[in-house]
Amino acid sequence: MRHMSFGNTPLSRCAYYRRVCDLPAEVDPPHVGRIVLRMGVAWAVIMPATLGQDVKVWMQRQGYAIGPIMSHPRSKRWTYLTRPDLPDDRSLFAEMFRLNVSVVRAGGTVALPSPADRGTTFRAWVERPDSAFRPSGSVVVAAIRGCVAECVQRRRRGLAYG
Repeated sequence: MRHMSFGNTPLSRCAYYRRVCDLPAEVDPPHVGRIVLRMGVAWAVIMPATLGQDVKVWMQRQGYAIGPIMSHPRSKRWTYLTRPDLPDDRSLFAEMFRLNVSVVRAGGTVALPSPADRGTTFRAWVERPDSAFRPSGSVVVAAIRGCVAECVQRRRRGLAYG
């Protein structure tokens, strides 16, 4: 595939997301330039930024590829775009809910970073997508569980940071 630039307009960025990343993004509404992605080929796992940072480190330590991660600076949250492979399991979603983690499944939408955003105030890439790769949602959930278990162990030893 020939190189395609990341794009400095909402329409060119949206074309990059579609062609390079296989993300069926749309500019909506056009006059604002917001780029949205309806979940289907990708799902989103959204968590507090501190947990998101720990999950990234955990995945790297375990040898997993990271994939696209967005930061939402104002709400202090990170979004991992994943493959749509998590089971439809109430206990899983309840467990994630207790950890302040949400899963956006098929039919839901998330906004992607757009050149129309005011700087990085709303959304910015922590790990920018450069292909159609997305990690398994199950790997991201395993990383969340691993990070929470490590935090519990630190607390027991009196070394908790949060």
